[in-house]
Amino acid sequence: MTTLYAGGKPDTSDLPTDQSAEERMRALIDTLSDYITHYHGGAVEMVAFDGRHLQVRMSGACEGCALAPATLQGWVAGTVKQFFPAVESVEAV
Repeated sequence: MTTLYAGGKPDTSDLPTDQSAEERMRALIDTLSDYITHYHGGAVEMVAFDGRHLQVRMSGACEGCALAPATLQGWVAGTVKQFFPAVESVEAV
């Protein structure tokens, strides 16, 4: 399992690099979800990923939270685009 709290941010240094883009994305989203769960009681789950568009489901404390859009665009989309620069959109479904 990925260590989550190096410097207050998710430590993604041990994410797999020999897997498909979808498997790597799932591992990244799982890591982000663990971080969000630990600090906020919410969760994020990958629903679909086609290489350019990512759909996720926000749940737990994120469901119905006024700050869920900030979590989605700030933490989730911001981190995803660091590792997957070709991603054009990240949306909650």
